[in-house]
Formats: sequence, C-alpha cells, structure tokens
Amino acid sequence: MTAAILSGFVLAALAPWVRKVARGWAGWLLALGPLAIVAYFTAQAPHIADGETLSASLNWIPSLGVDLAFYLDGLSLVFAIIISGIGTLIVLYASAYLAGDALEGHFYLYLLFFMASMLGVVLANNLITLFVFWELTSISSYLLIGFKHDKATSRAAALQALLVTGSGGLAMLAGLVLIGQVTGSSTISDLLSQGDTVRASGLYVPILLLVLLGAFAKSAQVPFHFWLPNAMEAPTPVSAYLHSATMVQAGVYLLARLSPVLGGTDEWRVLVIGAGAATMLTGAYLAWLQTDLKRILAYSTISTLGMLVLLVGIGTPLAAKAAVTVLIAHALYKGALFLVAGSLDHETGTRDVTQLGGLWHALPFTGLAALLAAASMAGLPPLFGFIAKEVFYKAAYEAPDLPALLTTLVVTSSVLLVVAAGLVAIKPFFGARVPTPKPPHEAPLRMVLGPLTLATLGAAFGFVPGLLTEYAIKPATEAILAAPAQVELVLWPGLNVILLLSLLTVTLGAGVYAARARLSPPARRLDVGARVGPALGYQKLLDGTLWLADWQTSILQNGYLRYYLITIVATTVGLMGYATLTRVALGGVLRQPDIRLYEALIVAVILAATLAVTQVRSRLAAVAALGTVGYGIALLYILFGAPDLAMTQFAIETLTVVLFVLVLYRLPRFATLTSRAARRRDALIALSAGALMTLLVLIVTADPSRTRLTSYFAYNSATLAKGRNIVNVILVDFRGLDTLGEITVLSVAAAGVFALLKLRPPRKEEATSAPLAEAEAQPSPEEVKPVSLPAMDATVD
Repeated sequence: MTAAILSGFVLAALAPWVRKVARGWAGWLLALGPLAIVAYFTAQAPHIADGETLSASLNWIPSLGVDLAFYLDGLSLVFAIIISGIGTLIVLYASAYLAGDALEGHFYLYLLFFMASMLGVVLANNLITLFVFWELTSISSYLLIGFKHDKATSRAAALQALLVTGSGGLAMLAGLVLIGQVTGSSTISDLLSQGDTVRASGLYVPILLLVLLGAFAKSAQVPFHFWLPNAMEAPTPVSAYLHSATMVQAGVYLLARLSPVLGGTDEWRVLVIGAGAATMLTGAYLAWLQTDLKRILAYSTISTLGMLVLLVGIGTPLAAKAAVTVLIAHALYKGALFLVAGSLDHETGTRDVTQLGGLWHALPFTGLAALLAAASMAGLPPLFGFIAKEVFYKAAYEAPDLPALLTTLVVTSSVLLVVAAGLVAIKPFFGARVPTPKPPHEAPLRMVLGPLTLATLGAAFGFVPGLLTEYAIKPATEAILAAPAQVELVLWPGLNVILLLSLLTVTLGAGVYAARARLSPPARRLDVGARVGPALGYQKLLDGTLWLADWQTSILQNGYLRYYLITIVATTVGLMGYATLTRVALGGVLRQPDIRLYEALIVAVILAATLAVTQVRSRLAAVAALGTVGYGIALLYILFGAPDLAMTQFAIETLTVVLFVLVLYRLPRFATLTSRAARRRDALIALSAGALMTLLVLIVTADPSRTRLTSYFAYNSATLAKGRNIVNVILVDFRGLDTLGEITVLSVAAAGVFALLKLRPPRKEEATSAPLAEAEAQPSPEEVKPVSLPAMDATVD
C-alpha cells in the first residue's frame, strides 16, 4: 500500500522525461501507473468486504509521534479506486486534449503528483500525515489550475483556490492537533473508538469549528463555494479530475472519517446539516442560470457536495449508505460530463450552450456519453444515479430532525439539477444546428474513451447494484458508522412516496427546462452574490491584506538600519520586561548590594567613560573613552579571579585602541544630524535595554542553579581534550564552533576596516595631476546623463 502511494510521486517525477522520449505514446505509458494502482486496490476489495483492514507504517518523525502511516478500510478503498481509476482516464484524455502543448510533460507531473497526494489523504492513518498530504493537494491543484499561466484569470483563480483551501487547511491542522492532545493519540484508526472522550472535552467546540473550517473550504461549502467555479479556468482534464471526483471530495472524506469522533452532537448536526443544505440549494440555483458548460457543471458539483455534507450531518445508517451511493454516482456522471464539455470545446471552439445545438450527428459517441451521464445526474431509471437519488430522498425523508424541511430542500435542489443536466446534454446535441467557431467533428479515441467508460459504468451499475453494494457501499458505510450495517440497493423499490417524489422531480425539472427562457432573466436578478456575496468579501480581504502589507513594509522595511535596531530592541524589552515583571518575584532580587569601595569606583569609571563616548565631539576622545571601558572590565576580571581573561582583555583593548586611532584619526569630527527628541528616544531605549539585562543578571545570580558542567569540564579537559587549561580547552574544543564564529566576526570586521581605508579621498596633488589626454577623454557636461541613485541612510549619531 505504501508503494502504491509513493509510486505515484516517482511516476510524477519521471513524467516529463517520459513525455520527451515517448512523445505521442506518453499518455498511454503514463496511464499504466494509475491503472496498476486501480488493479491493486480492486484486488483488495474482497478482503475489505470480509471485514479486514490493511495498515502500513514507516518511521518518519518519531520524536513527535508522526509516522508515515496508512490504513485501508471500506471508506478509503472507495476513494482510492475513484482517484486512481478516474486518474487513468484523465491521463489518456489529457494526452489528446493537450497534444502538442509545450508544457504537456509538466502537466503530467502536476497531475500525477496530485493523484499521489490525494491517495495519501484518503489512506493516511496519522493526523499529521493526513495534513501533509492535504496541503500537497492544495499545492498541486494550484499548479494545475494555473497551468495556463500566461492568462491573468488563470493565475488569479489558482491563487484564490490556494488561499481559500490553504487557509482552511491551517485551521484544520489546529483542530487535528487539539484532537491529539485530548485523546493522546494521532492515529486515526485508534481515534474512531474515542469519540466520547473528544465530545466530553471542553475543547470539543473549538475542535469541531476548526475541522469544519478546513473541510468546508476544501469541499466548497457556503460561504467558501465561490472558488470552485473560478477554478474552471483550468484545462478541462483538471476540472474533470479535481473538481468533480477528487479534491473537492476531500472535505467530505474528512467529515465522514471523523464523524464517529466528532458527530452525534447538536453542534455537529446544526453546523453540518445547515452548511450542507445551504450549499446544496445555492449550487443548484446558480447552476441552471449559467451558459458556460463548465460553470454549469461546477455549480452542480457544489450542490452535490452540499448533499454529501448534509447526509454526513444527518448521520443515520441510511444517510451513510446514501452518502456513499451518491458519491460513487456523482464521480461517474460528473467526471463524464466534464470530459464531454472539454470535447465540445476542443472540437467546436466554444463551451457556451447558447452557441451549441444539433451536434448529435457530428459527435455521436460524445453525445451518447453525455446523454447517459446527464440521465444519471437527473436521476432517471434504470441508471445508477436513479438509485442514488432514491436512497438520498429516503434518508432525508426519514431524517430524525426536520424531515419535511429537508425533503423539500432536497427535491427543490434536484429539480434545478435536472434542468442543469438538460443544458449539458440536450441543448448541445439536439434541436436545430447552430453554427460553431470550428467545424464540429468527433473527438479522438483517447478523448472519447473516458466519458464513454464512466457513463457506461453509471448505466451498468444501475442494473447490477448488488456488485457495488457488496464490495464498496457496505464496507464504506460500516467504516463511516464504525459499526456493522445492513445495506441493500435495488433498482425497483416499489411504488412509494419516494418514487412519487422522484417522478415529481423529473416532471418539474422538465417543465422548468422548457420554460427556462422566461424564468432565467428574473431568476438572475435575484442573484445578489456578485454584489454582496463571499466572492466580493474575499477580494476586499485580499486587497486589504496587500494594503496592510505595503503599509507595514514601508514602516518596518524602510531601509534605515537604526530603525531596524530600534524595533528589535524595543520589542524585546517590551515583551521580556512584561514577562519578567509579571512572572518573577523580585523580592529577593533587588537586595542590598554587597559591593566594596574600590569595586564601586571601577564601576563609576566605566559608567563615566560610557557616558563620555556618547557626548564627546572628537573621535579620538571617543576611542579613548571606549578603551577606558575595556580596561575597567579587565580590572573587574582580576578582582573576581579571572586573570587569564583580564590579560586577554588588556591585549584586545590595547590593540583595538591602536587600530581605531590609526584608522579614525584622519576622519572629521562628529556631526549632529539627529534632533534632540530622537537622541532622547534612543537614550531611553538604550537605558531600558540595559536595565532589562541588569535585571535578568540579578535574577539569575540571586538563586544560582546547580550545574554539572563545572565538574564535567574539570574531569574531561585532560582526558578527552589533552589540555590542562580548562578555559582554553572550552574555547578550542568544547566550544570550538563558537570560537570559530567569533574569529569569523573579527575577519569580517577586518575586511570592513580595509574597505574603509580604500575609500579615503585622494590627495590634492593626485586630484589635479591627471593627464591631459585623460581629461580630454571625459564627456562634456551635456553628454553626461543624470543617474538616479537609491536613497541611502547617511544618518550619523
């Protein structure tokens, strides 16, 4: 199982090379990888149906309890087969759709990388592992949506999808971390039996909200639904794969997987059912108002995602069965319809349904796939979509909370989806022939194979639903419920209320489709989302974030080193000072100092010299004052028993004073370039930093902790480092890297001094003795073009 996932990443890395070598056969060769993964997971179906589960684990970050762990049960098996199966068809389809594109190899890389990431999401058995793969799907989808990177709309759509889903992913990560803290485990298979622990925790509501934010953003639930239609800027293979059957289902998978842990509460039902119902109705309403085929399918996908979330929120065994059934039916018919939309665009030059009509004879196989898939989407018998709709209606009709309201909303949404199905299947292929930008003709085999396969499977499973029931729907339902369940699907349930609702749905849908020319204009006027909806809020938030970033950059990244230092020092003093004053008892710290007169005199000299450095007008006087500070520190070293440090300090200070005198004696006197208020501000900040460091030293010395380093160095200096001078051994051996860093700093300082010496102004005789020929070669003032130089910090204090 681990190899099946990681092989997708390996194949993705090899994809550009395969495209370069195999050329036109690259699609067929690369499709063998997903096909092998399909075969592997399909072979596991009998074992999973018998109640078995498979698991695999590799050590990744043991110190954090994060393993590369995977888990295969009924729910993950259904998703894995959908991901790899549709992925196989998409690779073939893309090889014809993008034939001749210079970036075709890159497309295969992104697509296969996404497929492997999505498999990681649905098979992960560790919360952190799940998050990592979750974010990998966001990154790869960003690359896929923005594949046509030369178009501004594609780049904007890719960024929008990344920001919305990525932000939701960060919220989800916080929720997953809290789950791990509450339960003490990050293994998903172990968490399924700890639902009571999580629900009884005081962190349950924050956990629920954070996880729902991530799931809703990924699965385009209201109010995050706006990013999905905009993502239709991606090439059609991307839309068919990511936005119908895989990535947008990740949020549904997460909710279904964690429903035994988080579900069953009033908060869960209100939030999940409410979001699902709102999304279902919003998507269906907006779908039939569109004229672009991909946008019609995008909004209908949003509606179906709302249905799935609604069913997970209901949480009954019947609802769980309906969720799995709708999931499979949707993957089959929506994947086929997206590919049909791409074929129509590819072969006619347009996706606008108002410019399509009478194409059945020109594209018979594409039309057949569209007709079968749309009939399944509309819920017509004997297709599998009809069975899925029947189970869905029954789950809503028998819901424990507000069954009448839920049934009404479900039927209303389904009526509008029937209209959308007619727009994508009936309008383009039947009726009067409409001239198209390109002469229409049937798509290549690789572009016909995908939609025909998916549509045919949707029809076949309607006749033999028991095959899916035994090996897919029943194990997945039991995984969602974390309990055994009785699952049965039949094509003809008998004459009952649910069947009558289905007949009503189709009848009303056909009526609305026939009257859409009169109904759509007033319906469009009711759509106020473009003016006050979340899409506008996203844009305002993005613009505000960019303005804030520009504003704070102009302040914090202003090009003046002094302000950088002021910001850093002031922030450190503020935060550390607040923490120190509020958390440390200062009673035993600010005690009467035990200081002798000669020590006080030395300290006074050091302080006086320090003040002199800031006040004198001569650079030589400032150097002398600095030397006084250094010699004072050396005296303190002697008084407190560190003669070796004192000798080093004397040598360094003497050398420093000499070097400073040699370098700086030619420079002019100090100039005052700052205001009195600025100097007072700087003095206050400096004094605050000094006071803080003094206080920290007093706190540390007030209660010195016992350390084992003293005895360790004393014992090991001679035995390990072969040295009897402990200080030297520490500097050269135990703290060798630290000493190397100090040497590096001195080397850099020396290089700076050398550069300053090279920058000395030329002598007067040198400036006036240039050869006449050189002077004549200089351009005249009229020939010299002005040069704009960036602003530089010339402030000197």
